[in-house]
Amino acid sequence: MQQPLAYRMRPRNLDEVVGQRQLVGPGKIIRRMVEARMLSSMILYGPPGTGKTSIASAIAGSTNYAFRMLNAATDTKKDLQIVAEEAKMSGTVILLLDEVHRLDKTKQDFLLPHLESGRIIMIGATTENPYITINPAIRSRTQIFEVKPLTEEDIQIAVNFALKDEERGLGTYPVDLDEEALRFLSQATNGDLRSALNGLELATKSTPENDEGKIHLTLSIIEECVQRKALTHDKDGDAHYDVISAFQKSVRGSDVDAALHYLGRLVEAGDLPIICRRLMVMGYEDIGLANPPAAARTVQAVQAAEKLGFPEARIPLANAVVDLCLSPKSNSAYVALDAAITDIRAGKAGDVPDHLRDSHYKGAKDLGRGIDYQYPHSFDNAWVDQQYLPDKLKNAHYYEPKATGKYEQALGQQYHRIQEWKKKK
Repeated sequence: MQQPLAYRMRPRNLDEVVGQRQLVGPGKIIRRMVEARMLSSMILYGPPGTGKTSIASAIAGSTNYAFRMLNAATDTKKDLQIVAEEAKMSGTVILLLDEVHRLDKTKQDFLLPHLESGRIIMIGATTENPYITINPAIRSRTQIFEVKPLTEEDIQIAVNFALKDEERGLGTYPVDLDEEALRFLSQATNGDLRSALNGLELATKSTPENDEGKIHLTLSIIEECVQRKALTHDKDGDAHYDVISAFQKSVRGSDVDAALHYLGRLVEAGDLPIICRRLMVMGYEDIGLANPPAAARTVQAVQAAEKLGFPEARIPLANAVVDLCLSPKSNSAYVALDAAITDIRAGKAGDVPDHLRDSHYKGAKDLGRGIDYQYPHSFDNAWVDQQYLPDKLKNAHYYEPKATGKYEQALGQQYHRIQEWKKKK
């Protein structure tokens, strides 16, 4: 059985690597390492299909070192031992270790001395953020490089090259690829060259020649053969959390178009629970007292979305996002609470004043509990000047009202009015 086109088209040297010029371009770090023959172990991380394996293959081809591929999750310590024995015999082996974030302690302990000696040059590949998921012992012995998604231009270059290559590619096939089909192929795979090439091969080999002896690949054929990738991350991946972060920051920044874009990516990923949770957080964290009804409407929208499920759930979600984006913003309430918590953690809590303590039990008065407490509703404006904070914090101020939104403006006016009453006492 013939290997897939994406596998066959792996670069044989750094000059054949598509994209990633920040790493393999002239004068850049990986090219410098190869040209100086001063290779060190590294970790390449980024979305699927962006060139991690290709870079490893190109490094091996450019140095003429033996190249082996293992998977940290499925291959065993015995497989690593075979590579280590080969390294002893040949001098140096480049080991591409896929899913390196899943390397367990037994395999790691075996591998570390070989990395230190330089006999094995490990190129770890992962879609996960290595600063979060990879053991510090491995990180300290490697350089970490982020591999970026390929641009549409990068993918078009690789597709055209594969169509011309007669040895490894599709050059022996009389392919006539429409311009709009090429453009779709480079866009729909969202920077995943593997998906683009394998979709192209399927289209080529499953389409009969026309009367002119050509394999005419139209937009509709490419659409059939490409599994459209709406999002280049899984629900547990690092990129997923980047999208969630960008989603909230776009709402906070009142950019409704960006917020809807990131909402769309999360909808395409099918992650309804995280969308709902994040929207409710934003309703109270970022909108807050500037517009409390918006937070309440968000809860209603979330409840509707949860009952509807996708695809209809996107409708109330879109309403909530536009509402939150264009609402006045205030974080004053939770910022005030965090300031109070900071004092508590710093040991400034102090005792509750005696007149505020519970007095609903026999003997409370003998302990001085609840004596001299003044009931605010018995006074004008339901307010009376008395100390509520512990002695250590009696002059502390946490809440700073913001003048964003009529509701918090009214709260702010009342807050300042009370401060004036206190000054008069």
